[in-house]
Amino acid sequence: MADNQKLEPEAAVTDRTERSWLSRLGPGLVTGGADDDPSGIGTYSQAGAKFGLSLLWTLLLTYPLMVAIQMISARIGRVTGRGLASNMRAFGPRWIVIVLVLLLAIANTINIAADLAAMGAAIHLLVHGPEQLYTVALGAFSAIVQICLPYESYARFLKWLTIVLFTYVAVAFVVPVDWSQVALSVVHPRAQLSGEYLTTIVAVLGTTISPYLFFWQASQEVEELRSKPGEHSLRWVSSFRAYRQLDRITADTWIGMGVSNGVGFFIMLTAAATLHVHHVSIQTSADAAKALTPIAGRFAAFVFAAGIVGTGLLALPVLAGSAAYGAAGAFRWRGSLSLHLTLAREFYSVIVLAILGGVAVTFLHLDPVKALYWSAVINGLAAVPVMIVVMLMGTSRRMMGKFAISGLLKVGGWTATAFMALAAIGMFVPA
Repeated sequence: MADNQKLEPEAAVTDRTERSWLSRLGPGLVTGGADDDPSGIGTYSQAGAKFGLSLLWTLLLTYPLMVAIQMISARIGRVTGRGLASNMRAFGPRWIVIVLVLLLAIANTINIAADLAAMGAAIHLLVHGPEQLYTVALGAFSAIVQICLPYESYARFLKWLTIVLFTYVAVAFVVPVDWSQVALSVVHPRAQLSGEYLTTIVAVLGTTISPYLFFWQASQEVEELRSKPGEHSLRWVSSFRAYRQLDRITADTWIGMGVSNGVGFFIMLTAAATLHVHHVSIQTSADAAKALTPIAGRFAAFVFAAGIVGTGLLALPVLAGSAAYGAAGAFRWRGSLSLHLTLAREFYSVIVLAILGGVAVTFLHLDPVKALYWSAVINGLAAVPVMIVVMLMGTSRRMMGKFAISGLLKVGGWTATAFMALAAIGMFVPA
């Protein structure tokens, strides 16, 4: 029986494009790039501005934990040839799948709303005018592009806009930074037990370890699987070929998440070194842009806006697309960003509804800065039940066969899940 017959409808497409090993280092890199979306920039900036260096440790801690859960998600997709939701449907009761996909859709819609509001505010910072109009236009543009163009065809151009995020790295080496204090704050942080501090930890965790990233990377591995003729899910190939693919996933994920967390670390450090030391709290996009002033000068607002809009346009398809992949897997729809609209109407309908929902939420007149922060908190809370199911599937021999997760990767995945759960619980415990 051909392996394509074993795949879910979401994978029953063929793209005969040959790719080199380097070019196939994609799902992890794109996922890592999408992780530093406006929500991430806003959360890291607010954390650094408010708490200085005392939360830098979270970015180093989340790196291996993030790698573990993302790598497990990617392996599930590659080994089974199905996305997370399709595997959840085969693994447990249907109601659990529907609840988790609904939770994902709600969290993603709120995140989309926060990102769109931030993008509109960033454009307003440059040219003034009506923020709401910019928000609607950006939402419409993103939905149209996702429907009319393959994601890869424009993502490769949008990735260049994210280079401006490295401006935060440059600032850290221009302004006075006590690097010995930075090192001390990482290994021996001055933790607080206040509700606000714990909520910020959940926000940082939620913007680095987000449920939409799990669904996206697993689905992109399925897309990669069908992109080359003769490729099959790993359960049906030789051990040599299978372990070559697992090695690629390992390298891809470590690199992608390393870029993501490294940039996040320097965003927080830059905010601490420029805003916190001068007791500047972030209330508006203009306040956040001030962190770039030491190196960008009067162009700080432009650089900040370019980063917000660029990462937003890169992340919106990931947010809406992961919800669509989840729904497609839960309800057995054909779903792929490389499929034409006429072949995947339901899939693209979810993308459009997610974008429209995000635009609609912005009409509640959200504070863009607060919305970014709280969307990260919601992602942190939503991640816990999804991570538990992902770990149960990844360690299941019934589902993964001889590729069931074990050893350090298994320990890392459950550690990430436990840490997210404790942080979420701690947020509601009175100090």
